[in-house]
Amino acid sequence: MLSWLSSNWVTLLIVVVLLGIVGGCIASILHGRKTGKSSCGCSCGHCPMGGACRKK
Repeated sequence: MLSWLSSNWVTLLIVVVLLGIVGGCIASILHGRKTGKSSCGCSCGHCPMGGACRKK
């Protein structure tokens, strides 16, 4: 087991870093939804679906 870990530690490190980045992105999206931020980054005033994307 230790020989497998020592021969694959770089791959495992890359996987852990990528999982951290994906987890951070998901957490950021969920936090934005809870605080009511728009996913497109624009104001909804000029959007034809402006009244449907957010509940007031």
